[in-house]
Amino acid sequence: MKALVLGGGGREHALVRALSNDPGVTDLHCAPGNPGISALAENHVINVQDGLAVTELASRIGSELVVVGPEAPLVSGVANALRERGIPVFGPDREAARLEGSKAFAKEVMEAAGVPTARSRVCKNPGQVSEALEAFGPPYVVKNDGLASGKGVVVTEDRQAAERHARECGRVVVEEYLDGPEVSLFVLSDGVRAIPLPAAKDFKRAHDGDRGPNTGGMGAYVPLSWAPSGLTDEVMESVVRPTLVEMSRRGARYQGLLYLGLALTSTGPRVVEFNARFGDPEAQVVLDRLATPIGSLLQACDTGDLGKVTSLEWRTGAAVTVVIAAENYPASPVKGDTVTGLDSANAVDGAYVLHAGTSWSSDREIKSDGGRVLNVVGTGDTLARARERAYEAAGRVELRGSFYRRDIAEQAAADEV
Repeated sequence: MKALVLGGGGREHALVRALSNDPGVTDLHCAPGNPGISALAENHVINVQDGLAVTELASRIGSELVVVGPEAPLVSGVANALRERGIPVFGPDREAARLEGSKAFAKEVMEAAGVPTARSRVCKNPGQVSEALEAFGPPYVVKNDGLASGKGVVVTEDRQAAERHARECGRVVVEEYLDGPEVSLFVLSDGVRAIPLPAAKDFKRAHDGDRGPNTGGMGAYVPLSWAPSGLTDEVMESVVRPTLVEMSRRGARYQGLLYLGLALTSTGPRVVEFNARFGDPEAQVVLDRLATPIGSLLQACDTGDLGKVTSLEWRTGAAVTVVIAAENYPASPVKGDTVTGLDSANAVDGAYVLHAGTSWSSDREIKSDGGRVLNVVGTGDTLARARERAYEAAGRVELRGSFYRRDIAEQAAADEV
């Protein structure tokens, strides 16, 4: 199989790595890719939100599978363009991707499908925002209705901060706060059948102890030994299947990856949000544990053959990823600094580095080129061992002004012991 991955971040590096380990994938390409991905796939510089450019590249290289990594190409209809040309694609069409593209639409679908979620209001002006904040009370939850690269949500006790965020966004969804820990669940879907992957835990706040601003994610781990037994089965029955049925009823068959952000509340799991693609950095740890060849699995979501997949194989043990972020992330990340120590980090037994926001300099040095620069993955037979390896490798990377959280999976590893 010839495969093309769209995107150039840590999630896409993880996808490329997984595809490169699939013996059925004989030719691997990525657009635009990054320096780390270039060691595994041929990179191509195109606009991945341009459906014509993507279909022309896929046709030229004879791609038998296009994996869409980021959300923006999905919302802009790249999957539609590929399917119209008969090119198998992993990712929902524009209409189905609205589950991520519009928080208001997602809430509408959840209500119609009877999916358990937070009470909410769609607000278009300051007056409506004020009324909704008063109705739900603190902590205040305000979500940008559109795409915001994982940083469009504010959860705060400060009402002025909540109102300010709403003004900056325009149209927002204000909802009640859901108590309990949050987990991420990925589900593969061909529109009719669905297969869940293991639940993962990510860390949204920038600094230790869940302090600081909300980010796209500063780390993640699997497995979740503390998650309630039967959680996945319950969510498949109460959330996933009703959602797929409702989307089909609307003429928007959902094919690809459905991401569920879940709050494990005192009254059961509730949906915090839907995404139309793998979460980042949760994908980095979930894909690390997948032993089933991934190429034909993703292709089956497009061809409708997911029903032929009877079970998935998983590697034993645990995986932890630590995000190394640039100075001043997430507000105004500093770019262009030299990154060194990567070979030393990759030499740590059971650990490896995924590139998330890097580029080549004119003299072929690796430079920082984003807010989240690197994802360092550690693996082991226990969470404690995986964590130890991830942090040992992260400590070998040098990037001026960079930082990372020191408490990823800390509590879970302690509880494991």
